[in-house]
Amino acid sequence: MTCFTFVETFSLKVRKSNLSAFRNSFVHRFKVLPYKETCRNAFSSWRLEYGSQSNFSVPSTSLATEQHIVSSSSSALKEKLVEKGQKYKVKPIKKVLVANRGEIAVRIIRSCREMGIETVAIYSTADRNALHVALADETVCIGEPSSKKSYLDITSVLAAAEITGADAVHPGYGFLSENSVFSSSCEEMGVTFIGPSPFAIDKMGDKSTAKETMLNAGVPCVPGSNGILSDAEEAVRIAENIGYPVLLKATAGGGGRGIKLARNSEELRSLYQMCSAEAQAAFGNGKLYLEKFVEAPRHVEIQVFADKYGNAIHLGERDCSIQRRNQKLVEEAPCPVMTEELRAKMGEAAVNAAKAINYCGAGTVEFLLSAAGEFYFMEMNTRIQVEHPITEQITGIDIVQLQLQIAEGRPLPYRQSDINLKGHAIEVRVNCEEPKDNFRPVPGQVSSLFVPGGLGIRWDSHIYPGYTIAPNYDSMIGKLIVWGPTRDQAIRKMKRALNEMNIVGVPSTIPLHRAIFNNEKFIQGKEIYTNFIETEDILSQVVG
Repeated sequence: MTCFTFVETFSLKVRKSNLSAFRNSFVHRFKVLPYKETCRNAFSSWRLEYGSQSNFSVPSTSLATEQHIVSSSSSALKEKLVEKGQKYKVKPIKKVLVANRGEIAVRIIRSCREMGIETVAIYSTADRNALHVALADETVCIGEPSSKKSYLDITSVLAAAEITGADAVHPGYGFLSENSVFSSSCEEMGVTFIGPSPFAIDKMGDKSTAKETMLNAGVPCVPGSNGILSDAEEAVRIAENIGYPVLLKATAGGGGRGIKLARNSEELRSLYQMCSAEAQAAFGNGKLYLEKFVEAPRHVEIQVFADKYGNAIHLGERDCSIQRRNQKLVEEAPCPVMTEELRAKMGEAAVNAAKAINYCGAGTVEFLLSAAGEFYFMEMNTRIQVEHPITEQITGIDIVQLQLQIAEGRPLPYRQSDINLKGHAIEVRVNCEEPKDNFRPVPGQVSSLFVPGGLGIRWDSHIYPGYTIAPNYDSMIGKLIVWGPTRDQAIRKMKRALNEMNIVGVPSTIPLHRAIFNNEKFIQGKEIYTNFIETEDILSQVVG
């Protein structure tokens, strides 16, 4: 393994070692210099200069001794591409820098290894002993524990790609995954960004612009303002026209933040300034828009895929209605109340949404689904989703590998008629939080860990016995996924897995999930809405 460590003076220590014993080899200082030509953004106008070593190169060795093998799913993709007999502009990816951490970094590295692609892991000083660092072929420490000084530092991430010779970057989810500046910076460097274009990211990143784009594409949207609100009085006028209750939303919001519910004009006026100030503080953008509040909706999203040649398909839906603070807790596929007719309509709307912005890669179009079967566009996530494994379970498609294939310039190997949904999959997000203490994050050391097994059970995680969970990042420590031939069998399997699961050293949301899966309404599946945790008083049923 080749390891790179950034030090405070921006010098670069290059060290070849295994994980247990480092041996210093040499130090090269580098500096960031601007190109002479004009570039589109500040971060795309730099290159690395390695002292006097113009032919600087770094040898790399694989962490694993066995040869890389191509998975059966990858082979199937290549066979289908050959069958098409068409010529495409394909640029094979040789080395991927994973611009993320935690379970998604581990997930990406595993798919790359199965495809014979080398990987580079970046990490902060807090993640020195992280699993993704141990699994990657090369590693680069890019800064301090703060996300702003490491995983969100575009210059450092791109520097890591440059010095390791990575020809592609996978952003995962969160951090820089939906940052158009980062995407365009990769483009300027000649590094493949495994995701959509900067244009598509910008179109869907601003919620108000996204809604306007979807309306023009004929995608059903929730009634509300046509664009950004000018002030509270405009919000009141629109609300009185479409009827209360309404939601104030930050146009740059995400992750369930920047949303306020108002049930009358007095509440709306008082919440307007508060919501705008919070949005400005959280996202650097205080602009708001307004939508009609859909009472007791389900949160249903469609997984879409598109290539560079105008082909687009969907891989079915995921029901993400079990939430707390507008953040998902449990996801399942397919949706328990979905019909073939409704799936076809929602799938067509999602594909139209992707085509409207010339989308390329994996994306997710999120909808609110009313009890009457009406659905409304909510947002489009231009990245891989946390909950992508349940779609993989019911389709048999490795979503990360398909992302890589599309990023190489290959056409989609599937038509819509090739997509068959088999069985039922459920995922629960496991966080190191104390549910009964207002979901307070409690980082610390995992002293012991027992993970359930058996047919149809999958655990995607980055923790291990002795691993110390850092307080600097998201509290999710893993995802427990099950598959069964039917929803009832999947629920039974999940209940068994949750009862076996044992994490010692830090509290977790496992007890909360046990309470959810023992709830009769959840088992029946017909009355699951985004307010399920509150209406069913699930927290009172949690047993530590």
